[in-house]
Amino acid sequence: MNNIKKEFSIKDLENISGVKAHTIRIWEKRYNLLEPNRSQTNIRSYSPESLQKLLNIVLLNKNDYKISKIGKLTEEEIVVKARELAFQQATSDEAINQFKIAMFQFDKILFNNTYNTLLHKKTFREIFKDVFIPFLEHIGLLWQTDTLLAAHEHFISNLIAQKIQSNTEKLQYSINSSNKTFVLFLPENEIHELGLMYLNYELVLRGYHTIYLGQSLPLNNLDYFFNSEREISYVTSLTVRPYDEEMEAYFKEIDGILKGTNHQFYAMGRKAGMLEGMQFESNIQHFRGVPELLKVL
Repeated sequence: MNNIKKEFSIKDLENISGVKAHTIRIWEKRYNLLEPNRSQTNIRSYSPESLQKLLNIVLLNKNDYKISKIGKLTEEEIVVKARELAFQQATSDEAINQFKIAMFQFDKILFNNTYNTLLHKKTFREIFKDVFIPFLEHIGLLWQTDTLLAAHEHFISNLIAQKIQSNTEKLQYSINSSNKTFVLFLPENEIHELGLMYLNYELVLRGYHTIYLGQSLPLNNLDYFFNSEREISYVTSLTVRPYDEEMEAYFKEIDGILKGTNHQFYAMGRKAGMLEGMQFESNIQHFRGVPELLKVL
């Protein structure tokens, strides 16, 4: 388990907690809230326990506990008050903090315990909207600042994917009166599918017939559906692929395929905004994310 982070820099703590490094140093000196380890060259490093304590401190501070008051609490009191607050309010901030720790420590049990605690207060849809979405957005920032490894992202993404799949399987597949079928897929070499998986859950919840094809699908693999006479709505999610310079050609190819058909094509995700201003002869639309797309159905 060499990828488990055993120490964090003060910059890591800033990126993960949202508290400026300067403020963390003040909390150390004035209130003795953290005790960093120091190298022979006097460089600070922090243990996973220090990270967890900092996240609990941030949670209490956001809920009207003054830092001066937190500084007078024992280690155990900080943990207990943070847990009480989390259980009473099912706070999204506390859950996100616990998911961060679970991710860095590859702790599946902590992830599941945190998720199950949320279920006492929230529905799965509320958990995804209030907790998973901001958590995943924060992961994106951590990735940009080199605070986490690909292994961390893959670990936590797979756990979230399992929750989406299990909740989708629980739904009653009662197809509504619409003849519309949704085909969901990711472009070739695109692997970020949590948003698409969640959209599939929402579509099934609404009684639509969905065909989920998943990651990295070349367009020619869709020929069977493209040639269908029944109305089909295609949905894809764009996070890293196609590359920017390939985007227009990719959608012009789709436009040519769908021209003259009654199919629709919906693109969502980080890169979907690049379609703004492009002219199409077929029904191609783009959306920032799942909520915006669902509004047009």
